[in-house]
Amino acid sequence: MSITSSIHYFSQKETVNKKTDKTLLGIRGRQANEFAELGLPILPGFIIDSKAASALEGEAVYRTILPYLKKCSALVGKEYGNMENPLLVKLVISPNLAITTYPTLHNFGLTRETIAGFEKWVGKNFAAHEVLFLLRGILQIQKQCSELEERNVEITAITAALKEIAKEMGLDKVAVSGSDIMQKYEHLLPSGFFESAEKQLEISLKLISRVLSLDEQNDEDTAIMIQPMVYGNYGKGSSSGSFFSRNIVTGEKKLQGKFFEEKFDDINAAGKDINKIDAASLKKLQQIAWMLEDESKDIRQIRFTIENGKLWLIEQKSVQSKSTISLIQLLLDLNKRKIVDDAYVVKTVKPGILNEILHPVIDSTSVKDLRSVSGGIAGAPGAAVGRVYFTADSLIDAQRIARQNGEDTRCILCMPATYAGDVKAIEVATGVLSNEGGYSAHASVVARQYGKISLVRPDMIIRGNKAILDGKTINEGDYLTLNVPYYGESVVYFGSARLIEPDPESSGLLEFIRLTRSFIQDFHVRANADSPRDAALALEFGAEGIGLCRTEHMFFNENRINIFRDLILSEDETERRKVLKKLQKMQCDDFYGIFKAMAGREVTIRLLDAPLHEFLPHNAAELDTYMKNMTYKGTKKPAKALVQEKINALAEINPMLGHRGCRIAISFPEIYEMQVRAIFEAAYKLQKEKITVLPEIMIPIVMNFRELKQIVYGKKIEGHAYQGIMTIEEDVRKTLGVKKLNFRVGTMIELPAAALSAGEIARYAQFFSFGTNDLTQTTLGLSRDDFNSFMPDYTMYDLVDGNPFAVLDPRVRELIEIAVERGVTARPGLSKGLCGEHGARPENIRFCMDAGLDYVSCSSYSVPIALLSIAQIELEKAEKEGRVLQPRIIKTPTTQKSTAKAQPDTKAKPPAKAKPVAKAKPAVKAKPAAKVKPSAKAKPAAKAKPAAKAQPDAKVKTAAKAKSAAKSKPATKAKPAAKATPAAKAKVKPAAKAKPATKAKPATKTVK
Repeated sequence: MSITSSIHYFSQKETVNKKTDKTLLGIRGRQANEFAELGLPILPGFIIDSKAASALEGEAVYRTILPYLKKCSALVGKEYGNMENPLLVKLVISPNLAITTYPTLHNFGLTRETIAGFEKWVGKNFAAHEVLFLLRGILQIQKQCSELEERNVEITAITAALKEIAKEMGLDKVAVSGSDIMQKYEHLLPSGFFESAEKQLEISLKLISRVLSLDEQNDEDTAIMIQPMVYGNYGKGSSSGSFFSRNIVTGEKKLQGKFFEEKFDDINAAGKDINKIDAASLKKLQQIAWMLEDESKDIRQIRFTIENGKLWLIEQKSVQSKSTISLIQLLLDLNKRKIVDDAYVVKTVKPGILNEILHPVIDSTSVKDLRSVSGGIAGAPGAAVGRVYFTADSLIDAQRIARQNGEDTRCILCMPATYAGDVKAIEVATGVLSNEGGYSAHASVVARQYGKISLVRPDMIIRGNKAILDGKTINEGDYLTLNVPYYGESVVYFGSARLIEPDPESSGLLEFIRLTRSFIQDFHVRANADSPRDAALALEFGAEGIGLCRTEHMFFNENRINIFRDLILSEDETERRKVLKKLQKMQCDDFYGIFKAMAGREVTIRLLDAPLHEFLPHNAAELDTYMKNMTYKGTKKPAKALVQEKINALAEINPMLGHRGCRIAISFPEIYEMQVRAIFEAAYKLQKEKITVLPEIMIPIVMNFRELKQIVYGKKIEGHAYQGIMTIEEDVRKTLGVKKLNFRVGTMIELPAAALSAGEIARYAQFFSFGTNDLTQTTLGLSRDDFNSFMPDYTMYDLVDGNPFAVLDPRVRELIEIAVERGVTARPGLSKGLCGEHGARPENIRFCMDAGLDYVSCSSYSVPIALLSIAQIELEKAEKEGRVLQPRIIKTPTTQKSTAKAQPDTKAKPPAKAKPVAKAKPAVKAKPAAKVKPSAKAKPAAKAKPAAKAQPDAKVKTAAKAKSAAKSKPATKAKPAAKATPAAKAKVKPAAKAKPATKAKPATKTVK
């Protein structure tokens, strides 16, 4: 058969026929043709497509391809087989799929007849090296053929020859000439290989074809491309180089790379900055690079050669090693110039890689001489450098001394595991290195919250103030560098590396976040934040509120911990209340700062959750420090033994399920009373300053409605009275003489019992926050800190589908779905969120959206990741439904305000749609009901069904729907709602008695 119809020529001015099936050209062939289609100065060439490439045996190949060789010769200015100025060609094996890779074969046409002419142009040493390149390539193909045909003797001989050739190629100067090298190895090749250029090319193409025909994986799937060779040392005005279309680290739109004057493939040559090439060439290269960027919408790596003053493009490909910053800068540039739209920008970036732009990265040039060890479990991504310390106190002391002496204050905390008392050190450290737990361990969770780095090395041994890793001893004060990429293997470097610090503004991250948020419809992202600084960072990264403020972290400050210990170890309530006065002032300042930073946005404050023993001294040294600083009643200081006895009495066998959260509030109600008073004092102080505050008080570890009911509304039994949150708020408000603000009280659903009784709990809770770390632990009976020790065995036998502390387990998902359904049925206006790092993963976010949740809350540094995941899900959904999702206009964090204040018992809504009651005139008198206790709201609503849906406890309608509802019922029937006004000051019953219309579809999403 004739192969002419299977040969496709291309050049700068000629492309492969548009009707040709491009899959027949293979990957490399298609790339070359793309160059040609753009009219770029690509080396001319031709492709034997995959229909013929594996069937060249018996064909007169050279005679068939000769016309195409002549066309190439005319453009390059050399002739194939010419003895004075020989054209050499390369053979590129081009599979259709990137499953098998082949080496590019160079320098065909070098024979005994042409070697002398080639040497005149490039020199004898370079020519000898090129003969070695030719031999290496063709012998690799010969070896493959021998392996497929199982000719073992040939395989052994060729393998030995390839080793020798590799050794000779590594020499700066080859000892013998090109002709001598041909003679030395020609016995391994088909007869006549070095006789003539014509015969050499015929033999080589048929040998490649034979390999393809024998290899079932690539038979009829692989093409062969032939192109001329050009050299950067071939005559005057020649050079070669490689560069990126923009800086692959910073994203700056400036060529990055090097070129070599009158050099070619010389590893010892000193390259020059590509931007210092002559002005004419630089302009051409810039035009080419940026045209390719616009066409491919990606950063390109480009190889070129200038031979005798003529520019040729050798290769262009995508860049795998580019930074996230460079990708975002590219996309924003393309977007600004209208080459891509907003949706393309958002869809292109993978959520996980945003971690890189949020944290420092290592300057790769600074770790070349550092010993390193790879592996470990990534807890929090990024890079950290610092001196190692093995306790929280030693790290804080070392940092204080370094600051006083003007020395390096960077420190890394190295401990088997961390606990609540170590948070103070994690907050000021650059990273945490531990050997227990995993992604969901305490160290990892807290590190992510504070934007620190966390790595778990189970193989590390810690002994006192030393650690042993990979056989190397790490002493206290030694420098370590931790590199924990989101994708890829973590590395510990022994020593100090240079870091490249992130800049959200200049990196383009903030602009990218704005684009991302514009595609988010009615699902939201809040942040976990415990300080005004964290709150400000959360806003900068696009958070719409605080979904979790952990109050226990506030007590670990070195100025407070001993005061809180005094509280825990007090003899009676009278002593405790004295200490609580000090703490209340501190807590009020804490909440004031956070509320002010988040003005107009929801702030969910979780009341004390940690077991009390976590705050107490854990060792003799800590106890000694406490004894020196403790306050005590009377003139005699309590004995150390007595204090130790009290500490021992508070220790628990299983604190995770012990005396913590709301259980502490039942035993020591004055602790929660102090926190609640501090919350409202701070809120009302800001209200006087005309700053909108939207507090949400969250009660943790609730297992049944009775606990929540008592904490919210109080309880009286014979001889005892328990003050509830509502009573405390009223007392603070009356004392300050202020108008009641909108606030919500809710609970964290973190126990299966709470999820299953969500309908009852929702009668007393205006919002649910799913604490999925503890919900996973209590559902599966797994400890998040210990699971990693046996997780490999379970995954090996397929007993679990991955890490349930990273991706929500199906049983946990089912509990959440049950809780949402039952909770919304009891309280249609119920706000629902997921709190924790589960909420930053795309697969979990998709579930949350489908399950009817309103938001997720994660660490500030995970907020951009969550936002991007949501936007991509929204775009994907719109695409499947055949509609175009138009971006919304997003205001800056300084001007954007939540409107949740318009309806205290619902998610925040736009001002225009947040006042359905105002539209329904008969229900106007019910407006004061917005300020009554949650239980008060429901009772009048139950009596006046037409107006019930306008009450805060019900699902909020849009203004249009409210108006419609008002018209559908006589105005007189709405009057009972007006009775809510006196009820606001009366003792009321909980929302349990309210039975909302069952036909009302539970609000799975809230319109914003």
